[in-house]
Order: sequence, then C-alpha cells, then structure tokens
Amino acid sequence: MNFIYVMDPMCSWCWAFSAVMDELNTAYPDSEITYLMGGLAPDSDDPMPQQLQQAIQSTWHTIERQTGTEFNHDFWTECAPRRSTYLACRAVITAETMRPGTAASMVQAIQHAYYLNARNPSDTETLSDLASELELVQKVFTQSLHSVETEQTLQQHLQLARQLGAQGFPSLYLRQEQGAQAVALGYCNWNTLQLRIEQAVR
Repeated sequence: MNFIYVMDPMCSWCWAFSAVMDELNTAYPDSEITYLMGGLAPDSDDPMPQQLQQAIQSTWHTIERQTGTEFNHDFWTECAPRRSTYLACRAVITAETMRPGTAASMVQAIQHAYYLNARNPSDTETLSDLASELELVQKVFTQSLHSVETEQTLQQHLQLARQLGAQGFPSLYLRQEQGAQAVALGYCNWNTLQLRIEQAVR
C-alpha cells in the first residue's frame, strides 16, 4: 500500500500520532509512506506571545491525558519559543533530498529533540546538529536548509497538501487507482485507523 502523510514535525498531535504510525509500519511493513510537509507556522524571529505559549502548553497536557504521549515541559523554560515551524519542515525535505528515505528519520529526530529533550527545532543549530546525528554532512545540510530550491520544494508540499484537502494535521491518505482517500483527518488511535484502511481497500 502507498500512503501520503501530511504533517508538521512540530505539530504536537503529530507527535502523538507517531505511535500510530509505528503500528502502521509494523502491520504493513511493505507499504510506502510519502511525507508531505503541511507547515503550521511560517518563519518568524519574534518570541512566541505568552498567551499562545500557554495555549500550546495546555494542548500538550490534553494530549498527555488523552493518549499517554510523553512531553518534556521543560522546553517552555529552557528554550525561547517562536511560532515558526517552516524551518523544521525544510529540514525534513533537506534530509530526504540528501539521502532518499530519510524523511521519517528526520521527523523522528525533530520530534524527540522537541518533545522529549527540550531542544528548539525553530533554530538552525538544533536542526544541523540533528542532521549530523543522522550522519548527514552538516555543512551541506545547513546550506541546503536555507536554499531557494528547498523553499520551492516546501511551497510545492504546501500546495499539494491543499489540493488533497488537508486542513489539519495529522492527515493520512491511502493512494488508490481512483485517487487518494483520507483514512485519518486528525488524530485517531491505531484500532480506528486500521479499520478505516481495511474498509478503504475492500
């Protein structure tokens, strides 16, 4: 099977959905998953407003209660949050360009850095360090991260996400002959997703 996963590596519901994606990979090990960056928030060097910080922190607590997903809340005191996720999206695109098949690994690296280790993926330094940890050439990665070509690819991702009708994340689509069929528009657990996939392929 062939899936399209529309997401943002700094989307907290996508972090919760990562466990469901692990189940998907286990159940359908031969499936192909294309990662499409949806882009939550464009580039900004402005500090995140306190009210927005509180709202996102509240969302993290909600996700913890509903799904059991782990969060490191020290991020909000140890980092300088910015409402900026496009750079993290470009990092996934850059990793995939440098070494095809690495998108999922970069997504996981960003999520673990952000949600478990209180590192800020809105910062180039964090993303370049993660690239090095994935054994990508750091200098090449950093140059590509800020290149015109990578920005153009991100814009293509955003356009494709809109064409699919993805209005929130995570959104997962199953590619079929008649087109892409949504099997998850927003978070759902594995049992629900598996049932929807089975219904889609009947």
